[in-house]
Amino acid sequence: MIDTISGAKVSAMVYSLVETAKANGLNTYEYLKHLLTEMPKHIYDKDKSYVLDLLPWSDKLPSEVKTDTE
Repeated sequence: MIDTISGAKVSAMVYSLVETAKANGLNTYEYLKHLLTEMPKHIYDKDKSYVLDLLPWSDKLPSEVKTDTE
């Protein structure tokens, strides 16, 4: 997977998401699960403002995401 430039870019993006979640005290697994559940619901939206609700410091994140259990 990471033996290509594209694979390395994707790995860097995932690593960045994980580390940002950790830095904000989030449950990393629940946060990634939340992102991967919510983002496809907006695939055809022209207005991308929904992304603000998905940021790690958003007040609109579910409680299970905000609780770091690791």
